[in-house]
Amino acid sequence: MSIFRSTGSSTRLKPARLTAGALVAALAALIAACSSSTTASSTTAADSSTSAAGTSAAAAGSSAGSTSGAATGADTLRLGYFPNVTHASAVLGVADGTFQNALGGTKLETTTFNAGPAATEALLSGAIDAAFIGPSPAINAFAKSNGDALRIVAGATDNGAALVVKTDINGPADLAGKTLATPQLGGTQDVALRKWLLDNGLKTQTTGGTQGDADYVDIVSQDNAQTLNLFKTGDIDGAWLPEPWASRLVLEAGAKTLVDEKTLWPDQKFQTTVLISSRQFLQDHPETINALITGEIAETEKIQANPTQAQSDLNTTIGQLTGGTLADTTIQAAFGNIEPTWDPLASTLTDLAANGVKAGTLTSAPDLNGIYDLRELNKVLAADGKPPVSAAGLGQE
Repeated sequence: MSIFRSTGSSTRLKPARLTAGALVAALAALIAACSSSTTASSTTAADSSTSAAGTSAAAAGSSAGSTSGAATGADTLRLGYFPNVTHASAVLGVADGTFQNALGGTKLETTTFNAGPAATEALLSGAIDAAFIGPSPAINAFAKSNGDALRIVAGATDNGAALVVKTDINGPADLAGKTLATPQLGGTQDVALRKWLLDNGLKTQTTGGTQGDADYVDIVSQDNAQTLNLFKTGDIDGAWLPEPWASRLVLEAGAKTLVDEKTLWPDQKFQTTVLISSRQFLQDHPETINALITGEIAETEKIQANPTQAQSDLNTTIGQLTGGTLADTTIQAAFGNIEPTWDPLASTLTDLAANGVKAGTLTSAPDLNGIYDLRELNKVLAADGKPPVSAAGLGQE
């Protein structure tokens, strides 16, 4: 559907409080149709002759990446990602040409989104072929398609999400009767917030809560930029957000951090962003996914080698995508909260799925067997002399 490649300005979502009945319909709709209000913008990589690096990467992908004798590189790869700090390798890999160089003769087309459910809708509808998204929407789409829709093919970012609130909120008890925001129903931050509230004796629309109850917290789903504006005007009391938005609310709107999500996870590491491919595209064009992963690893290593330069470049590029750069203090704080990586932390996925059930965004614990296909990632890592990563028994590696 061409709506995901619109080059017009983004349509902002207005906050809407959902009733329990509406939530059921909203959850069902997450993979049913493309939503015109969640598209941000799209760019197409400039056509140019393939560089030596691109030729090399494409050749490596072709020789090492095939899982089928009939498979060929794709003419075009349509890639989705978010203009967020938590998508640093994607934002920079697209902007500086690393991805296109790795893809060689495959043309790169990109689309930006506000949240993962919208990106999975695009992938399920055939509007995009691959995307950088949060793990919870990936789990939801995998479960609802009976394991047919997609595969997680690599990691991208760990950490970089938090619950930020008004300064007079000092703990869970202070949140009863309040209104909080997340990027989208069923997204990774949305699941984290609903599960954390339930663990602390508070209910939402998806966990049996009813507006007016003493233990009820209202959650609205809206564009991150609108969340910032509504927090400034006092219309919401806080939000569970990815970077840079969590830091923006703190540094630009006077919020404080109530929960840094990493404190809730073993080793203080959790999945924020992974790279997914449609199952069919991966089957038909493993070389292309191999080349994309090659580009992602190259970009991640560039970030690790010179984080100061990466931080500056990321700020500039996010500004181009969203209409404004961040203050130096904001980008420094946000960038310091993430960890770019190609390891998808597969061992944590079962816990993430269980969180979705608790949050009410999944009706039952899904069978995640087969959700990972890390073969192309591990081929690239082996060629570079790097150790392989594990699928934790949930797929091929």
